[in-house]
Amino acid sequence: MIFSRIKKDIRVIFERDPAAKNVFEVVFCYSGLHAIWLHRISHTLFKNGWVVAARMISNFCRFLTGIEIHPGATIGDGLFIDHGTGIVIGETAEIGKNVTLYQGVTLGGTGKEKGKRHPTIGNNVVIATGAKVLGSFKVGDHAKIGAGSVVLKEVPPYATVVGIPGRVVVLHGTRVHNEEEYKRAWLEFCAARGYDVNNPQTRAEICDEIDVDLDHDILPDPEKEMLEIMSRQIHRLESRVAELETELSATKAEISQESGRTSRLEMDLIDKRQREIESGVSE
Repeated sequence: MIFSRIKKDIRVIFERDPAAKNVFEVVFCYSGLHAIWLHRISHTLFKNGWVVAARMISNFCRFLTGIEIHPGATIGDGLFIDHGTGIVIGETAEIGKNVTLYQGVTLGGTGKEKGKRHPTIGNNVVIATGAKVLGSFKVGDHAKIGAGSVVLKEVPPYATVVGIPGRVVVLHGTRVHNEEEYKRAWLEFCAARGYDVNNPQTRAEICDEIDVDLDHDILPDPEKEMLEIMSRQIHRLESRVAELETELSATKAEISQESGRTSRLEMDLIDKRQREIESGVSE
């Protein structure tokens, strides 16, 4: 059983890291793998009441690898820690199968409450460089969290989260901006798969699929898109203002011409009246 898990740990690295060349390199040079192995020892001691010994191994692991995993954290099979420096995983954190963590990731808690205070990470989740997941909530299966994001609330399955605070910007490859669009995208995806969208088992069937998406660099940029939308809107407004200014100039010209004609008529009337008065006086 132990050798089977070790083989799987090594196989996972070859599957997800193209830089891995051979088994000896993986075994002796991958700090993430060392951190996982040391955590299994400390976790076993922690569950059996050897808290101090477990914490000592955890501290030694942090000194050796730069990765801090509390002995109480629960980690599933297939975890891949790439580089790993600065990763922190809290005591009540739970990590599912086939999860990928990059350097600087924090699975932390908030406040001083007791009990479950760290996140639960589902299966096949990718958390990119520098992301912070803080609080006791679930990150759904196959979710992807962008680099530098700060996630403070639950993440649905198959979602892509970016920003500070983190917000869902993609669901099943469909852009979403609000809860209504999120629901619609979910139903459309289920219907496209040939399932009954009203069937509660649909989500469970989708979550059973194995699909680790490592393209955490291919993420939408909501701020950039908003700036582009604002830029296009400003351009339309400027064009409209230019049209109105042209129309205003033409109207002013017409008013000026009409005013000139009116002035000449008034002068003609005044001259005519003056002549009539002069004619009457002379008579």
